[in-house]
Amino acid sequence: MINKIVALETLDELENYLLKQNNTDDLRNNLLEQFTKYADYKNAEDWNKCVRICESLAIVGWGNHEPLEALKGIFFNGNPMTCFINKFGKPRFVDAIWSKRKNGITMEQGRTSFHSSPDDNSQRKTILSDYITKENIKDSKLQSQRNWIPKNPIWIQRGISNCYENSKEVIESINKELQVELNQKMQPEKYGRKVNRIILNCSFSYFDHYACKANYIISESDKKMTSKNAYIEIQKMFSKKEIEENGYFLRNRYEFGPYKKDTGNTKITIHFEKEFSELSHSEQRIKLYEYFSFAINKTVEKLKTKKLDYNFELMLTDFNEILSNWKNKKSDLY
Repeated sequence: MINKIVALETLDELENYLLKQNNTDDLRNNLLEQFTKYADYKNAEDWNKCVRICESLAIVGWGNHEPLEALKGIFFNGNPMTCFINKFGKPRFVDAIWSKRKNGITMEQGRTSFHSSPDDNSQRKTILSDYITKENIKDSKLQSQRNWIPKNPIWIQRGISNCYENSKEVIESINKELQVELNQKMQPEKYGRKVNRIILNCSFSYFDHYACKANYIISESDKKMTSKNAYIEIQKMFSKKEIEENGYFLRNRYEFGPYKKDTGNTKITIHFEKEFSELSHSEQRIKLYEYFSFAINKTVEKLKTKKLDYNFELMLTDFNEILSNWKNKKSDLY
């Protein structure tokens, strides 16, 4: 079967083939057995088989096994990286950084890891960076999963890790409380499969006194600015010396990215001025509530115009309830 599903090029062909099979349970068990075999991949061909197996299981279901996605990304040096993640973004099994060779690509020694998984029959422990691998060059293009497992669609991240001291505890609460609540209480199985991630990318002002600083000035205009236009406009507001000493950058409050059909993702960047961090913790939560609510609702308005088969109303109801509870809750972290 593995050769058959690897030979099918499109997701439609794959879905049609799988749904024509007589016994779904036998099919799933066969796929899970193949996944267990190839999850400990050693070369590009093995990885690509894993991708197609994960795509197949996303269609027929993972049964009692933890659903995973097989994703390809780019490491900071430009080399490919591959990994399996669960619906909470936690890595499982093998993740690898790849190196290019004259005749193809191979996994890098010293940059391959193994992550423990509840479905690993050997119950191996996590080994970071030093998971044993050997050079195994294959002239194959690394693939990435083209469909996705149901998961909380709202993902909050930080573009830059720095921030002012008075915002650290509130931001930690986003990571350890709000995101956890979203992951646990959203109902992705009821929404549909056309949206994968709506990413809220937060860029906070900061000044760490080591020549590393960014204080955002929020533009009064909603019109999207280019970096060049932003620099021209901010020079009308401050002297060059003030701009350099304070790390001023003129930005829109919101930058709405496009919806990418191939990944199901869309990203909104939200910029926060220095004054945000001067507010009390409760006031910062209220502001975050307002910004997140506006960003998600505006994004949903845009996505609805695409006629996607997705229950946006239920998703918004769940999100607004969780966000409202977080806004009003006194955090256990402070």
